Order: sequence, then C-alpha cells, then structure tokens
Amino acid sequence: MADAETRALTGSAAAAVLLMLFDEDEAAQILSRLEPEEVRQLGYAMYDVADVEVEEVNAALDQFVRKAKGRTTIGYGASQHIRGAMHKALGPDRADNMLAKITPPTRSTKLAMLKWMEPAEIAAIIELEHPQIMAIVLAHLDAAAAASVLQMLPGEVQDDVVYRVATLGPVSSEALDDLEQLLNTRPGHSRGGHSTTKRGGTSEAAAIMNNIRKDHEQRIIKALNKRDKVVAQSIEDEMFIFENLLELSDKDLGTVMRAIDSSVLVIALKGASDMLRNKILGCMSQRAAQSISDEMEERGPMRLAEVLEAQKQVIAEARRMGEEGTIMLGGKGDDYV
Repeated sequence: MADAETRALTGSAAAAVLLMLFDEDEAAQILSRLEPEEVRQLGYAMYDVADVEVEEVNAALDQFVRKAKGRTTIGYGASQHIRGAMHKALGPDRADNMLAKITPPTRSTKLAMLKWMEPAEIAAIIELEHPQIMAIVLAHLDAAAAASVLQMLPGEVQDDVVYRVATLGPVSSEALDDLEQLLNTRPGHSRGGHSTTKRGGTSEAAAIMNNIRKDHEQRIIKALNKRDKVVAQSIEDEMFIFENLLELSDKDLGTVMRAIDSSVLVIALKGASDMLRNKILGCMSQRAAQSISDEMEERGPMRLAEVLEAQKQVIAEARRMGEEGTIMLGGKGDDYV
C-alpha cells in the first residue's frame, strides 16, 4: 500500500500512467479515439508522470479496476458485432441490404479533421470560397477556433459569414461531400444520397462572436443590423446570457441588482449556477440576501419558461445600463481605453 507521501494520481495523470503501460501500437489505438484536447492533456500528463513510482502505478491500476467494474463493454466494437450477427442470421446479401437501411449515417474523417487543423490553415483553404462554404466550415468548429478563422477571412465578407452561420439550415449530404473534397484540396463531385445535417444557428453565431475582438464584433453587428435587424438582435441576445453576469464587477453587479424587482430576481436566480447565485447575493446587504434566499426556498420548483423570462428581464436591464455607460459589461480582454 502506498505511504502517506505517495501522490494520489487522478484524472489525466492516472490515465497517462495506464497509457504508459501499453506498448506503442496499443497506446496509439487508444489515442486515435480521443478528441484533440484530450490528446493534448494526456500528452502533457505523460511527460509529468514519466518518473512515476511503483506505488503510484498500483494506485492508478486500482482506480481503473474500480471504475471498470461499474461499466460494460457492450458498446465497444458494436458495429462489427452487429454486422457479424446479421450475416450469420440472414446471409451476406440480405444482411447487407438490411444494414444499409438501419445503420446510422456517418461522415468520413475529412470534416472531423477540421478540429485538428490550425485556424490559419483552415482560413487559407476557404478564403477564396463562397461565404456559404465559409459558414459551413465555421459551423463545424468550436466557437474559439471559428472566431480565429473568421478574423483571418477578408473583412468585407465577415458579417456575411456570421449571418449565414446564424441562418444556416440543414446542410445536404452533397454539400458536405463537396466540402470534404475542398478540404482534401482536390476538386470533386457530389455523391448520391439526400441526407442532411443541422449546423449553425444564432447560438453558434453568437458563440463565435463572443470569441472575437471587440472592434470586429462592433463592426460585424453594425453590418448585420443593416442587413437583418431580427437576426442581428437574436445574435446579440445570445451573446449576453444570464451567466455572463459573472463577468461584471461586484460594484456593477450590485448596481444592476438594485434596479431589479425582488420578485423577478427570486425567479431568475432559481436557474442560476451556484457561483453566480452566490456572487449576486454577495453584492446585497445581508438582510436583503437572506430575504431573497428565504423566498427562493419557499417558492419551490418553478417552470423553466418562467425562470428564463425573469432572466431575460435582468439581462435586458444590464444591457440597457451597459449601453448608457452606467456599468461596464464584460468584454474580450483589453478592449476598453
């Protein structure tokens, strides 16, 4: 048993220890199934545990065994198992015909490769393409990466691309096939099929906008307002959500809270995270905070729609104060001078 000074390896450190016990081929098979950020974290951890002690290895193995006992392997290699069973039961021809109808659609690895590419590389591939292609690509990236790519695209198309992300409907299989060919840097042709996939929307557009510089944001929002006020407003609404109140200083948050009716605040806080709830209550007098807490407890469970409506009222007041200059809303770094 490990002594008191032995490190308790958890999370990525414990996973790294287990991975180091496999040979290269086995470790490669495991890494190939992980997301880029998971591979990055494991890579760092593997270097950190390179001088791990025997007791720590045993502790990591014990932890793995405990967790493994509570899981099954029924989903591992499921596709191969189902295919084999179908072939034996129905024969190859009938089985393949049946599998063609019931197998969930999958995309090739080309689009999945986007998450492994650098923003500059992606921007270089799509900078001369139609804005709709740019929008589809951005909609397949996480918000931070999409924002980086957006800022590298020509300025005159940026608002158009954001608008297309916000209004992006189901994308046809043929369009995705063409996009895969583009990412392969070779001209190609669409394949058959009529399936679609849903990406984009105002939430994704807002997430991208939340990750770009303030000057870019203001310019793009201004252009979007000229193009479609409804879409622009929807994006702005999604850009500032209730949890963003965490970014306000205690002084500014207190200013907002004093302008909100207590009955509205009680409902709004029912859907807040513990961190935000504690921060908001901390901006009030002890008596006011206790009164809000007591009333929240008395109200019991509430309908989500009612909570969201109350939060919208709080957000609207915060936005109004921000526009008037009464408070300073959270930005993206050193955007204020």
